[in-house]
Amino acid sequence: MVEVKKISGEGVLHKCSLEGFNFQVDPYIGCEHLCSYCYGLNQAISDWEKQILSYGDIIGELSGKLAVFPPQTIYMGMNCDPYQPAEKHFQMTRDILILLGGSGFSVSILTKSPLILRDLDVLSRMEGASVGTSIAFSTEETRKKFEKNSPPITERLEMLASMKKAGIKTYTLICPVFPFITDTLQLIEKAAPCSDTIWVYPLQIQGEETSNWQNINQILENHFPGIRAEFEEIVLSRGHPYWQILKEELTEIRDKRNLDLQIKL
Repeated sequence: MVEVKKISGEGVLHKCSLEGFNFQVDPYIGCEHLCSYCYGLNQAISDWEKQILSYGDIIGELSGKLAVFPPQTIYMGMNCDPYQPAEKHFQMTRDILILLGGSGFSVSILTKSPLILRDLDVLSRMEGASVGTSIAFSTEETRKKFEKNSPPITERLEMLASMKKAGIKTYTLICPVFPFITDTLQLIEKAAPCSDTIWVYPLQIQGEETSNWQNINQILENHFPGIRAEFEEIVLSRGHPYWQILKEELTEIRDKRNLDLQIKL
């Protein structure tokens, strides 16, 4: 079982780089889902297979910081999954949601876990709350290779469908797109019925020395050796024709289907 260690110090509320959000909150430092491609691995300060960190007085600190800001939507899910397995016991995310809702704030949450349905009672009382999930693979066999401990794809989409039925705004990130592995068009078809918006993002690697690239490279060598060299060439070059061709295909589908499809390739 993964240890969750409480730490002291500030840092619960961070500025958010996503358009439309001023701030983000990460209830945990690290993530038990252990997705091989996670950019957070490159700055990890603990071994996520053994230890996840959290703040000792997260509610006290957060309430103090929020007091000086007007109510707004806070993003959750940037650097960890707020509903990773530890949340079932520690309920840090639920406590944060109760605090935010009681202060007139709302949230946009990204999670791979159906555990979020536990907190539908709190989310449904927040004006403008939204919930999203991310999917990158069409089969469980492939998912298990790259997303060691994450929930199955079907469970994520079923969770999103339940949220949508309850009146919560929903979105899906087809992210990250793995060249020759991610069937983007098929995933759009799966996500469309339960998603108000679909976003498509490429796999982005900052360099060959990074932890997430080393993880991916090892998986490719073990299971996809035939595409490894070309895969590397594509993901290390945002200007590669692969991305432009895919963007053109998705643009055509978006226009033909009249989908709210945000293409960030």
